[in-house]
Amino acid sequence: MTTVNPADTSTWLPLEGLAPGFDAHKAPHTTALSGREITVVDDRGTRIVHRFDDDTVTWDYSPGAGDPTEAASDTDDYEAFEVDDQLFFVQFHHRYLPNEAVSLILDLRHGRALAVISVILPAPEQGRTRVQHVFAPGVIEGVEPTGVEAAPTTTLIGRRVEWVYSEEHAYEHVYLSERWYSWQCLAGPERGLADTDENSVWEVRPGIYVFAWREKVIPCASVTIADHRDAGAIRSHGVLFGLDESGEVPTHFTFGAHGRLLSVTQHAPHLEPASFGDV
Repeated sequence: MTTVNPADTSTWLPLEGLAPGFDAHKAPHTTALSGREITVVDDRGTRIVHRFDDDTVTWDYSPGAGDPTEAASDTDDYEAFEVDDQLFFVQFHHRYLPNEAVSLILDLRHGRALAVISVILPAPEQGRTRVQHVFAPGVIEGVEPTGVEAAPTTTLIGRRVEWVYSEEHAYEHVYLSERWYSWQCLAGPERGLADTDENSVWEVRPGIYVFAWREKVIPCASVTIADHRDAGAIRSHGVLFGLDESGEVPTHFTFGAHGRLLSVTQHAPHLEPASFGDV
């Protein structure tokens, strides 16, 4: 068995090395969407029809003006988690295009949606992580949109949060700026490892955030949604997606975590972390 050396990233665990037991705190899959047809339309006029059964979603993708994606349709397995009343996190991995996975946030109460597409690039590119994220806010057809559209936010900057994924897996996150966050493993097979990686944060409801990160050492990325309204009992749902140890096979699994706010850093106004914009 390879010993993990924090100073030698070639010994770090591959993505699938986390999977055993990492999903212990995952919420149960909900079938609340079963039997429903939900159509999401984004700002480009792209229209995606989703027809949900208990465990599969059949979808039809019709690109709008300016969307270079080809029209497509298929049926995929999915998991859905209820984040809040009428707010769902839906996750599926395309069969027809295995280098893509979809994280779909559906706010049925307010008629709004946010799709986060995780894409494994065909080959490493200088200055870019191997897995990239594309964010597409939209509305749910047939429901009058209310509230505020999902949008990038700086609210998490300065927060330090402890996340527990199972009895064996725990991490700490420090949200540094619009582009960067730092993590360290407190318990589990990566204990002692730490790094600073790219992130994006979007607010979908007051106090509820989509946090997505893209790792540079391991070819993987994650999309999570977390309810921060109770700082002592934060709840998250998420997915990890990337390549296995061979660097060729897509690996996709969902998880959940319980978190608590440890501290908040307050910078002097003229020393607020630099804004790098969205990635």
